[in-house]
Amino acid sequence: MKGLYFQKSSTNEEITFVFQERENLPVIEDNYVRLQVKACALSQINTKLLTEMKMEKDFFPVGREIAGIVLDGILPLDSEDPGLCEVVRVHEHYLVHKPEKVTWTEAAGTIRDGVRAYTALHYLSHLSPGKSVLIMDGASALGMIAIQLAHHRGAKVISTAGSLEDKQCLERLRPSIARVIDISSGKAHVAESCLEETGGLGVDIVLDAGVRLYSKDDEPAVKLQLLPHKHDIITLLGVGGHWVTTEENLQLDPPDSHCLFLKGATVAFLNDEVWNLSNVQQGKYLCILKDVMEKLSAGVFRPQLDEPIPLYEAKVSMEVVQKNPGRKKQVVQF
Repeated sequence: MKGLYFQKSSTNEEITFVFQERENLPVIEDNYVRLQVKACALSQINTKLLTEMKMEKDFFPVGREIAGIVLDGILPLDSEDPGLCEVVRVHEHYLVHKPEKVTWTEAAGTIRDGVRAYTALHYLSHLSPGKSVLIMDGASALGMIAIQLAHHRGAKVISTAGSLEDKQCLERLRPSIARVIDISSGKAHVAESCLEETGGLGVDIVLDAGVRLYSKDDEPAVKLQLLPHKHDIITLLGVGGHWVTTEENLQLDPPDSHCLFLKGATVAFLNDEVWNLSNVQQGKYLCILKDVMEKLSAGVFRPQLDEPIPLYEAKVSMEVVQKNPGRKKQVVQF
């Protein structure tokens, strides 16, 4: 039985994906189950995080967002089994029941972004009805789920679009977004637009998709065009606001911290892997997984999925996803 793995190059910069023959699964221990995989979503692999967690191996398993018989879940970060394989062994604490109305590909394609959206908006920023939320890059897989969750909670949503296609996609959403800020030309001022939309009060919650940290001369051209500067985010935050960032190397200078202090604002880092790093969080984690599946079944979450692909195309597709995730989630169907 073959599974997909990745291997780092000696320079530690590039990774290659290979199918490897797997040994027979060990005898099932207490609280472990065998899972027949029906679908597995493809996501970028954070090799830097694996290095920092000292979890490097010669061959590391690929594919963690899986759906199958009888259960559905996200394989833990230290799992020895790749999700891109017909059968895996997984602890029951990482599984949640899939509603009958939800397809295998929907379950696998939504579970991770659902966890990330819940972590950002519920646990890190305490989303509630009436709050104003800025979701950067709203047409991305995470952005779409975050927008749908914010609308479901009764929030006012503002979003950014990096292309005409993204802008049209966001404008078609129902319930409608309060304002779509087109940043594709590099001329739109995100901070000014948000302050104008909120009557000068600023937004209550910001979920970014990365930020610029330095001056224009020190940043790549693409990053200059599509990402706001950290000062813009601080400017558009309202009093008592929450900034949830995906920028793992965020640097705040003393004037930045002072401005956040005056606003009583907070900065939180979105790392959805924290749920698997401590058993203390297991109960909350399972509640999130269950709620994501229920909202998917109820039609609250409507993921943007690409056409399912067969297992033999997983290697090529994963190479593409690792370089550029794309707007729609890629799912392997067994």
